[in-house]
Amino acid sequence: MEKLIIATRSSALALWQAYHIKERIEASFPEVTVELNEITSKGDKILDKPLALIGGKGHFTKELEDEMLAGNAHLAVHSLKDVPTYIPEGLELCAITRRQDQSDVLLSHTYKSLDELPQGATVGTTSLRRRMQLLECRPDLKVKELRGNVNTRLRKLQEGQYDAIILAYIGLHRLDLLKDIPYVEKLDFFIPPMGQAALGIEIVSSNDKVREIAMTLNDVNTFISTKLERDFVSTIGAGCSAPVAVNAIISGEEITIKAMLGYPDGTHIMHKELTAKVDECDELGTQLAKEMIAEGALDILEKAERIAFKDEMPQRL
Repeated sequence: MEKLIIATRSSALALWQAYHIKERIEASFPEVTVELNEITSKGDKILDKPLALIGGKGHFTKELEDEMLAGNAHLAVHSLKDVPTYIPEGLELCAITRRQDQSDVLLSHTYKSLDELPQGATVGTTSLRRRMQLLECRPDLKVKELRGNVNTRLRKLQEGQYDAIILAYIGLHRLDLLKDIPYVEKLDFFIPPMGQAALGIEIVSSNDKVREIAMTLNDVNTFISTKLERDFVSTIGAGCSAPVAVNAIISGEEITIKAMLGYPDGTHIMHKELTAKVDECDELGTQLAKEMIAEGALDILEKAERIAFKDEMPQRL
């Protein structure tokens, strides 16, 4: 194989991720030339509506998958948290890179921490998961929709449209943007979403050479942990944008998966976690989901969606 084409979104963070994978492949396979196929996804174009109303984060991956299925790319690099649990026929999510810092961070130009935000302060986030966890601990805050790429969001914060915003630490770190923010607080008590801070490598299933190349990028422990998280989300039927948090962590010979879901206003919260031996954990994510379903999780999620979009969705006649 002389040339490998990577499909990527054209945002600054997506390009950082794609170039990072390009460099790793070229270092391991110097005989292969790697090129990027840059695509502006629908999720990057529609910025005037909440993400979940335009189909969730799947809009960040669909166009890249279409390019691979059309023969215009061999491999796609995704933020794993954006990858739906359904993978189209002919494609395969075959490798997951080593997970890095999964923290959410509160950013502000005025207030040092979440505790210092005054009553009624405006906090920006697109995520129903973040909204749920924020309002669980600070129900007095006003949460305002925040769309756009990372630089656009930071500009809106600087302009004073928000008292604070919440973003993923890892993207800010990769783009070296934290140095320009006066106050940064890691929200260590927040449970991250499925797959946060790992990259998913999706390939055309029929290409064995591309699979061989992609597998050199795989981190076994991250693959195991994120598989359980994806199994949980798939079983419980939650879309990428639902108010659901799930995280699996390996410690020694054991793995613990914990999940949280509820209404986006921070009420009706359900927490649960399970632990197993790593070599016996294959069904742990599915088991956790089934136990939460038995305790009423599906009813909570169905009502959570209605609450989240009651102002945007047309009323049923």
